[in-house]
Amino acid sequence: MINSKFKWQLDQPIDPQAADKLAKDANIDPFIAKMLVQRGVTTPEAAEEFMNPSVSAFHDPFLMHDMQKGIDRIQKAVETGEHITVYGDYDADGITSTTIMYETLSDLGADVDYYIPNRFSEGYGPNVQAFENIIKKGTTLIVTVDNGVAGNDAIDAANQLHCDVVVTDHHSLPEKLPDAYAIIHPRVKNENGDAYPFGDLCGAGVAFKIAQALMDEVPSDLLDIASIGTVADIVSLRDENRAIVKFGVQAIQNSQRPGLLALIKEAGIDLSKFSEDDIGFGIAPRLNSLGRIKDATVGVELLSTFDEDRASELAKFANSQNDLRKSLVDQFFTDAVQSVEDGGDLHGRRTLVVVGNNWHQGVLGIVASRLVDKYQRPTIVMTAADDSDEVKGSGRSVDQFDLFKAIDPIRDQTVGFGGHHSAVGLTIKKDKVPVLKDQLEKAAADQHLDLSVKPKLAISAVLPISKVTPDLCDKIKTLAPFGQDNPKPIFKMQFDSLTNVKTMGKTNDHLKFSLVQGNNQLTAIAFGKGSVAPELQNGQTTLEVAGEIGENTWNNRTTLQLMIDDLKQTLPPVVDQRTRELHQQMFAQSGVYVFFHEKILKQLQRYVGDQSQAVMYNQVQKDFTDGHRLYIVDCPDVVDDLVTLLANVQPQTTVLYLYKKQLISKIGMPDRNSYAKLFRFIKEHSNINIATQLKQISEHLHISARTIIFMVQVFLELDFITIKDRMINLNPDYADRDLKTAPSYHLRIEQLAAEKKLLVSNTHELVSFVKDCLGV
Repeated sequence: MINSKFKWQLDQPIDPQAADKLAKDANIDPFIAKMLVQRGVTTPEAAEEFMNPSVSAFHDPFLMHDMQKGIDRIQKAVETGEHITVYGDYDADGITSTTIMYETLSDLGADVDYYIPNRFSEGYGPNVQAFENIIKKGTTLIVTVDNGVAGNDAIDAANQLHCDVVVTDHHSLPEKLPDAYAIIHPRVKNENGDAYPFGDLCGAGVAFKIAQALMDEVPSDLLDIASIGTVADIVSLRDENRAIVKFGVQAIQNSQRPGLLALIKEAGIDLSKFSEDDIGFGIAPRLNSLGRIKDATVGVELLSTFDEDRASELAKFANSQNDLRKSLVDQFFTDAVQSVEDGGDLHGRRTLVVVGNNWHQGVLGIVASRLVDKYQRPTIVMTAADDSDEVKGSGRSVDQFDLFKAIDPIRDQTVGFGGHHSAVGLTIKKDKVPVLKDQLEKAAADQHLDLSVKPKLAISAVLPISKVTPDLCDKIKTLAPFGQDNPKPIFKMQFDSLTNVKTMGKTNDHLKFSLVQGNNQLTAIAFGKGSVAPELQNGQTTLEVAGEIGENTWNNRTTLQLMIDDLKQTLPPVVDQRTRELHQQMFAQSGVYVFFHEKILKQLQRYVGDQSQAVMYNQVQKDFTDGHRLYIVDCPDVVDDLVTLLANVQPQTTVLYLYKKQLISKIGMPDRNSYAKLFRFIKEHSNINIATQLKQISEHLHISARTIIFMVQVFLELDFITIKDRMINLNPDYADRDLKTAPSYHLRIEQLAAEKKLLVSNTHELVSFVKDCLGV
């Protein structure tokens, strides 16, 4: 059974009249009008602004707190030749915001450089030692980007050294703001109690607004970089962010930045079809990998250099770091899963804490995210080092559990701790790991964490396969860019059957099949779902599919496909999964696996898990199968053996593998002429060595070797011949007997009947027969 990962929310609540009115008033497609209303866009003006943002979408930057004050200080530093240092961050948002600020100040003629702290030795945000070193080198103005609003200690140190700090940030506000010269932040209210009209800018977005204020115009040449930071930081794609990404995607398609173009080439991105997805899955991971693996400083050089050779070199480096990051994540995730499964951490616990040894710190958050996705529970992944008594790590959570609030009560027992509802970072002593585990379980009880509650999946509409057309795909694109607060529409698909079920990827991790409705077919891809392939069989599964409509281009040919978000399955009482091959995955589900041949049972018993049973057909007891799945593994020689079995069981579902390596029906039953030819040959020849002369006899008589062996067995059972030391001779005392009285002859008739009934029949005939036997 394929269980859904999400709780599906079908037909999002909307006012149908509002959608009809919007379609009419705005002269847009009714389908798109419905999608817009689901997003809270209900007027023609709002629809136009949403689908076609203009320069007017950019608010006055001076509405932001301390913008005027900060701009005045920066301009003074430029005019007087003060040395300015842009202090950034090591993720993609930090790299892009640093690039924007550095390029803007350079274009103004400033004496400027930039500094990005090291994730591992300095950590996030203003660092006292780093600030002191920067100031000693002559800096009199530090401009933070994508950080600083919680950097009280470092900013106090800078003030004491007579260096001003202009903070530009977007992160959550602390109880006490730092004593900076200016704090430019979209959520800090001004003296009148007003905040900036749009509070969801990322670090690159805030830097972009500062560039707009400094340049006294929208800096169109920075839209490409700003859009990368905006998509990478997963902020709301509404209002100003929507305009930044919409224009930024277009700017990237026409970009002249050597570094960006080299990075796009390394990522294998088709620039002619560039979209926000290419930022999120191609560019951003490569920029993020720089800070995760080593040093993010080269990321700014990559984006800002105009040296094509250097750009190519840095892009290749970023790509190699990303490959290393992926391999480390795969390795640590595999080790973490093994640790969880071996350690019994899933039994009686609602949270996970996994501690590895000498794991790279930069990828622990990604590993934690993958574990949350797999086990659907809050997870912290940490690493210990041989030369330290501390463990460091990152945590990720589920929607209904506040991970920061859960750990906060033991903050005083941590070496370092920070984060928010869904993600944390922390360092603790090794001996405090049990304390952390106990505290998480206590918090799970206090917060009433219910692991049976699935995250929600909003289904925009139910859509038949016949409606999935290039025209529909183009209409959906008018709602782009997609992201936070503007997700891609997800559709539950209507179809009649599925075909071409196969796995993909080096380790068969992914699933691919075709949805069929009449003459229409749609390819569907489900990443990470390869293990459920055995559950599916062409036309035999009640499967529900929800996903996003997209395009796939291969060899200059573009086709539509469905990227699956979730699957759920209701198995019928009888499932036809007849096969000519058996493999380990087919025994992964719990149930009773029934065999008709002891040799096959012995070969495959090791694949049957502890929660299942592998038994011979004549050993099945009724209480084995009540309410469970019954798997008929191999094909019986006699139909009545299956009939007797099925009459005495009451499984929830019966799955028919009916494996048979070679069909007897392909050989058939020898005719009387064949028996006569072989009998004459034996009569005329003595001491026939069946082992060495079989091929020669087969060619001479024009009868297949397998048929000759079968007829020899029949003759032996009827005492027509004798076999001694592999030598066949005619029995001189043989008596005439009917061939049909030989056990092998009778068995062959039964086998042929069984194959005809169970293997040659179509699915409808087979399922009907088994249902009758089961009495369902």
